[in-house]
Order: sequence, then structure tokens, then C-alpha cells
Amino acid sequence: MTDKVLEDAIIIRQEEIATDVYSMWLRTEQIADLAKPGQFVAVYCSDGSRLLPRPISICEIDRADHAIRLVYRVAGKGTAEFAGYHTGAQLRVVGPLGNGYPKKSKRALLLGGGIGVPPILQLAKELDCEKQIVLGYRDERFLEEEFRSQGAVYIATEDGSFGTPGNVLDAIRENGLDAEIIYACGPMPMLRAVKAYAAEHGMECWISLEERMACGIGACLGCVCKSTKKDAHTHVNNKRICTEGPVFRAEEVDI
Repeated sequence: MTDKVLEDAIIIRQEEIATDVYSMWLRTEQIADLAKPGQFVAVYCSDGSRLLPRPISICEIDRADHAIRLVYRVAGKGTAEFAGYHTGAQLRVVGPLGNGYPKKSKRALLLGGGIGVPPILQLAKELDCEKQIVLGYRDERFLEEEFRSQGAVYIATEDGSFGTPGNVLDAIRENGLDAEIIYACGPMPMLRAVKAYAAEHGMECWISLEERMACGIGACLGCVCKSTKKDAHTHVNNKRICTEGPVFRAEEVDI
């Protein structure tokens, strides 16, 4: 995990890119320089009644402009507050946090589902290998064009309105996709299925369990997940997603 810093970041621009899904570019002093694909930041609300920061994954990094892009869904009062901010507003941000994806020179499948789509965009930009990108949505699509500039893109929608009806694994099977390594981020049912698929096909697999994070800084213990091996220090089968993850080798965690 890289060093983290506390900054007062400035909103460069923000827009709604799908129903209740917002894209926010933030100018930072150091976070953009330190960040890696798969990491996240903790964003503080200005409302003092909401003490814990909101963990939000980093979607894109513009190191030349010292900026990061966050794409998030409004899911409560904290993110609703963020959605109301405009260009020039300040946000207190801690980051980069957590461990990101390892970048390997292997033929890769990048899988994103729902609000787990944004965290794999920067990874797609930085991987120097043959890559196939599979994006799963309930209905509305977002970030599709950004991904198409990074590799072959396949779409699955739960309502069958576009691409393959169903989920990312249905799209993999329908299109006969194959790879040596899988990188995935999405809801827990998807990650369980991806883990099983990778094991069945003997593929290296890295998954991000970000949806289970709460405070994002290791304080609340709300994101503890079961590990397949006992921790050498605590001697229990637990890992904190926000500090030891959110990215894990699939066989490390019992999900």
C-alpha cells in the first residue's frame, strides 16, 4: 500500500453520466501522483453529523494535470451531498488507500459490473498487454466510450436491452473469450461467479471487494471478510478489505 495524504481537493468538473451516477474530476496536490489502478480515496462530507468518510474508487488518473476522476452512485446522504457540489468547491480527501491491481503482461480479461465498472478503467489504460473488456449493467450504460479506446469491449445487460442478455460471464461464453488472467470488480454475486469460473478454467484471478467497504480507513472493521488462510499475526481467518484489499487474489478470500 502506498503512502496516503490528506488534501483539500478542488472540483474541476462534475456531471451526471447515468441516473444517479456522477463523474467528478478533482485536482489534488499529491494523490494523483501516488495513485495506482484499483485504489480508492476516502471523501469527507462537510456536514459534521456524518463523521465517517465515504470510500470511492479511483476511476481515472491524470498525473500530468494532478487530477483524479471519481465515478460514484448516489446511495445515501453522503453521496447525495457530493452530487450537489459544483466546479470550484473543495472536498477533504484522504488517499490513495488500499492495494490496487498488479499489472502483469498476460492476455487479460477485465470484468466490471455496475458501479464496479469505473475502477477498471485506469487499469485498462495502464495494462500493456492484449486485453478484452467485458462490462455488465442492469440497463443504463456508462463509460462505454472511454473503454472502447482501450481494447475490445463486450457488453452484457440484465434487461437484455443491449449486448448479451445476462451478466459478464454470459458475455464471455457467448463471445468465446479466453485469457490467462482475470481482473474483476463488481457486486458480490458476480465476484463469486467469476472466482468459480477462473478456478474451473485454471486462470489467475484478481478481484476487488470494494462494495463491502464502510469507513475506508480501517477504523470501523465493517469490511472484514473471511480469508482462506490464517493471518500470521492475529491467527484468525480475517482480512480488512480497506487496508489489505480491496484487491485480492481470488483464492485468498472466502466469499
